[in-house]
Amino acid sequence: LGVNDIIESSNMTIAIIALSQTVIGTLGNFCLLCHYLLHGHTESRLRATDLILKHLTISNSLIILSAGVPHTAAAFGLKHFLNYFGCQLLLYVERVGRSVSIGTTCLLSVFQTIVISPMNSCWTHLKLKAPKYIGFSISLCWVIYMFVNLILLVSELYMSSKWSSKINIKKRDFGYCFATDQGKVSGSIYVALIVFPEVSFTVVIIWTSGSMIFTLHRHKQRVKHIHRNHVSHRSSPESRASQSIFILMITFVPFQTLSSTVALCIALSDHPKWWLVTTAHLISVCFPTVSPFLLMSRNSTASRLSLAQRRNIKFTSNFIF
Repeated sequence: LGVNDIIESSNMTIAIIALSQTVIGTLGNFCLLCHYLLHGHTESRLRATDLILKHLTISNSLIILSAGVPHTAAAFGLKHFLNYFGCQLLLYVERVGRSVSIGTTCLLSVFQTIVISPMNSCWTHLKLKAPKYIGFSISLCWVIYMFVNLILLVSELYMSSKWSSKINIKKRDFGYCFATDQGKVSGSIYVALIVFPEVSFTVVIIWTSGSMIFTLHRHKQRVKHIHRNHVSHRSSPESRASQSIFILMITFVPFQTLSSTVALCIALSDHPKWWLVTTAHLISVCFPTVSPFLLMSRNSTASRLSLAQRRNIKFTSNFIF
């Protein structure tokens, strides 16, 4: 095989992977979103975790549509079909989706840690108050990141217009469009407003996930004698929900860390290779593609879990590990 044949084969492989991610991720998030919309229509109100997961699904869908679809088109040979403004707008939507996805994932992890915490823990006073602020927290997350990424977008457009007469202006090739490289000022804004919060949220997710492991393990140890005296060994609805969210967390952290690392390598490179840019796109869509199926597989008894939680309100209020 010649060099051109190898390149063509690699491009086709990437195109198939990108297409698979886009189709599977779109269908998965659409089905999950329909479930939450239907559940919210049939119930008087959504549970706090369902409300968070609904917005997580919406943000993941934005990532797939703004990053997966154009990248798939570029992988199949439709190059640079967007102008500069269209490119910046698409990057804005992707960044908002990514930021909200990280923020809601962190909120989900913190909220579930509060829910399953022992009654004698420092989280006790938040057990009843936390659900009341979930809707506000999600709305605030959307507003903040729409505004923050708008600041970044305006700064990039300003830097582009200011240096448009320069011959050696740097550009990033995303396959489907060209975007002006972030200058030092824009890069500093990006680090302060996007990178630092993302790293902070990831640290919080790791910490709360570890806390969930410890709480669930301690609970399991303390109820062993109860399980020995009963035929049914099924865990409580709270434990099953926590296990589901924990699996989502341990899936999120590696993808997020890898995506941030590759994005940093691209940012530090003057002329990043095409395969590095392509890898960054593929990795960024991995979690939005996988997450709905993780949730559906772990929550196949979602309606029964909701019913069980309503029946166990008294149990939840007295949930002492």
